[in-house]
Amino acid sequence: MPTHPNASVLAANQAWRKSSYSDGNGTNCVETTDRAPAVDIAVRDSKNPTGPALLLPATAWAAFVTHLHKEL
Repeated sequence: MPTHPNASVLAANQAWRKSSYSDGNGTNCVETTDRAPAVDIAVRDSKNPTGPALLLPATAWAAFVTHLHKEL
């Protein structure tokens, strides 16, 4: 799975969305954006916005989300 070493550079000035499942105490925080250049979905740890981001094609993201919905 490709990554980008600096999520803040990858999607500078882009809107990141925090998961509704992220907890309030800051231990499980995931953000996504679909506006990063040349990728479908970028995923990062919201506690580390200048850290790495996973880069995913839309089909992989859709399969992941579908799987999560089945588990919940």
